[in-house]
Amino acid sequence: MKLAARLFLILTMALSACGDSSTAPDGPIVLAASSMQEALEEVADAWAAKGHDRPVLSFAGSPTIARQIEGGAPADIALLADEQWMDELETMNFLAAGTRRTLLGGRLVLIAPLESETAPVTENLDNLPALLGRSRLAMADPDSVPAGRYGKMALQSLGLWDDLSGQIAPTENVRNALVLVGRGEAPFGLVYASDLAASDLVQMAAEIPDAAQPPIRYPAALLASSTAPDAQDFLLFLASPEAQAIFARYQFIALAER
Repeated sequence: MKLAARLFLILTMALSACGDSSTAPDGPIVLAASSMQEALEEVADAWAAKGHDRPVLSFAGSPTIARQIEGGAPADIALLADEQWMDELETMNFLAAGTRRTLLGGRLVLIAPLESETAPVTENLDNLPALLGRSRLAMADPDSVPAGRYGKMALQSLGLWDDLSGQIAPTENVRNALVLVGRGEAPFGLVYASDLAASDLVQMAAEIPDAAQPPIRYPAALLASSTAPDAQDFLLFLASPEAQAIFARYQFIALAER
């Protein structure tokens, strides 16, 4: 059984076990991109501190989330790291009309293990192939994961993709790439700045130049199947100054449409 299918089955079983009103979660169920975990947990705490039921958060890669929703996973809000996957959900009428908004932006960075002692990476990363040698560059799968696609675009813009494409260690989501580097299993990784901010096992090896940064957008929307009474209010809270300030501490870029 593929991992995405297993994740969907686990999520469905866990939530269906709460089938009667006495055990069902009262807060909205939010399916969110893996890169948002620490920031969104803090936002959920801030929401609960106002007297609301705390949202139930589930994190995965954007493709996995989209497939979960298409497969009927019970949820109220989708928060993805990719406009294309949200476009697919909208085209298939899984989103509540008029609720989609661009919530945040992001940036890519090159990371290395915290104790790494390699030579400095040059400003345009042109010495990265030499520093890698026969090692591999950890990044989300460019063929299926938004962070990987963005990473490929950045490396293409820098003229490095042809040299490095055969040395990619592709992962199912960007957090797995972060883990590989944090464990020292890869000398470098390409992740979001928000991932770097969430880990104490890695360091920034180089900033990706502005000219090579692809447009990274995090869309959010209420699902058409939503049943939680305060789901719409929590979606609005995500765009509030209070929530946006929390996201900014984790290196997300405020783009919320209010």
